[in-house]
Amino acid sequence: MTPYSLAFYVDVVTAGTVLGLRPTDPPDRITEVLGSDYGENRFGDRSMCRDYGLTEFYWDRASAELPWSGHHFTLQVHRLAYRGQTLGLAHEALRARYGRFAPRLRFAKLQRLLERRGVPLLEIPEGPANAPYYRTFWQPDSQVAVSVIGTHGEYRTPDDLRVGDVDSIRAPMTADEVEWRRARIG
Repeated sequence: MTPYSLAFYVDVVTAGTVLGLRPTDPPDRITEVLGSDYGENRFGDRSMCRDYGLTEFYWDRASAELPWSGHHFTLQVHRLAYRGQTLGLAHEALRARYGRFAPRLRFAKLQRLLERRGVPLLEIPEGPANAPYYRTFWQPDSQVAVSVIGTHGEYRTPDDLRVGDVDSIRAPMTADEVEWRRARIG
């Protein structure tokens, strides 16, 4: 993996943004930075996702008359392992800044780089449907969660990923959500 693509992941986990885009930014702002090459999924009039391949942004609203309110973003890192697909996985805006993206991201490497910057990741409980197949690590300051392959299981984990590979990165995961997980699961 090139140092530049590693820098992308370190930047996201440290800042809780993608190229400066916050999870709460409106759709127009995301399009301004990432462009108009995306797939859009609407779930009725109240939820929407824009999928850039590697990066997905989500919004919701109380009614069709109201503006979209940013909910979260997810980096679908596991999709990079499917080399034959050309889904804009490392979108042009990301490649322009960070270069080529490798098909896998090793969690241990990301964690070491973050620790050198003084950015800790805390392991938090995983729900019963996902444990032990996935492990989740949380960065409290940026409110970013990193999902890591914990073990393989039939129909549970992508075949092209190894134990210890990052599956996805999501923001925000609030302190309230972490406490709820700890109280309910852990």
